[in-house]
Amino acid sequence: MNTVMDRVLRPRSPSVPVARNDLLLALGMCLAQTAMAAGAPPSDGHTPTAAGWALLTCSGAVLALRRRAPWLTVAVIIACVGPYHAQDFSHSAAVPAALVALYSMAAAGPPWRTFTTLGVLVGIMATVMGGLGATRQLGEMLRSSGWLVVCVLVGEAIRIHRNYVAAVVERAERAERTREEEAARRVVQERLRIARDLHDLLAHSITLIGVQTSVAAHVLVADPDRLDREAVAKALDGIYDTCRGARTELRTTLEVLRAGDADGREPLPGLSSLPDLARAACDAGAHVELSVTRGAYDLAPEPAVGAAAYRIVQEALTNAVRHAGASVGVRAAVESAGSALRVSVVDDGGAAGTRAAATEQAGDGGGFGIVGMRERARSVGGTLEARPRTGGAGFAVTALLPARLTPSPPPSPSTDHALGRKEPR
Repeated sequence: MNTVMDRVLRPRSPSVPVARNDLLLALGMCLAQTAMAAGAPPSDGHTPTAAGWALLTCSGAVLALRRRAPWLTVAVIIACVGPYHAQDFSHSAAVPAALVALYSMAAAGPPWRTFTTLGVLVGIMATVMGGLGATRQLGEMLRSSGWLVVCVLVGEAIRIHRNYVAAVVERAERAERTREEEAARRVVQERLRIARDLHDLLAHSITLIGVQTSVAAHVLVADPDRLDREAVAKALDGIYDTCRGARTELRTTLEVLRAGDADGREPLPGLSSLPDLARAACDAGAHVELSVTRGAYDLAPEPAVGAAAYRIVQEALTNAVRHAGASVGVRAAVESAGSALRVSVVDDGGAAGTRAAATEQAGDGGGFGIVGMRERARSVGGTLEARPRTGGAGFAVTALLPARLTPSPPPSPSTDHALGRKEPR
């Protein structure tokens, strides 16, 4: 479309060869002017001599360059018709080439050059006629100059129309490019969102399954003569519960992705799902203290904010268990901070308690946990900090998520939770 519009609406570049249509126009103009000069009445001027025929033919032939060099074409025609009129040859025969040249120059622009050239041309014609003393021809020339002005105005109107249509086409193309770029940006954002959801879900579940599997293997290998069947069964039950929860959440996530929204589907996990999250970590052997204040529930955040808080706590617990061991102690708190939710997850470094583990957790190990948490916070307009604890072992994650204050019923007393690692029997 763009190529076609360029050919139709825009003047040719000087690098483009002479078009066949322009060559045919120049040939036709030469023949027409020759016929007009040959059949002109005596009152229009003398029959051209050899020099006159040469000037008249040159003025028509130069129209072949009217698209490549419109102003030069006009200048050459002026240089030809000036001496032609000065010798009082047939005056009307030299007019058509000048009209076409002026139209082509006006259509190419710019306007200041067109109207300046028109004024100079009329001035030269008046000077030549006045110098010859042909007052009758001078009056006819002034009347004929009106046609020159008309051709210039028509060319200027065509130029303005071409520029307008070209601007409309350009805006349409720019809008199309913008739509394509926006669609590509949305695809990238959706891919990142899916990657975050799958990472948060699978990393958490696989980490807990790995911990529970190692517990079962330890019980089986440590003292096979006195096998603690109850401990093994408990570990296997924990693996089963984790797999079932992961399967349910994965199915919900895929249903939401297929449907494009959450209407009629199971709601996204939020603050109310945090106790189950902490309890699953405790079943894996961690010591988790979870506190969700009444003020956090009073904020009644939108589902996206509640889901972001849930995922941040989930990933922080996953990182703590993965990098600090199953016996890690974690304090997680979700509270109101003005019109925002403050999410804080701090671990004690576990049995290792080394700063190296915290450094690896910060992202030096090439994982996506910290990056995903930061993206989660930014997706709802919040911020997140993740760094080793100052003056001690362990790691701290703090997020501030804007929320919308809305009236909500008072929460039940069970909104504050403190879950500890269950001691083995």
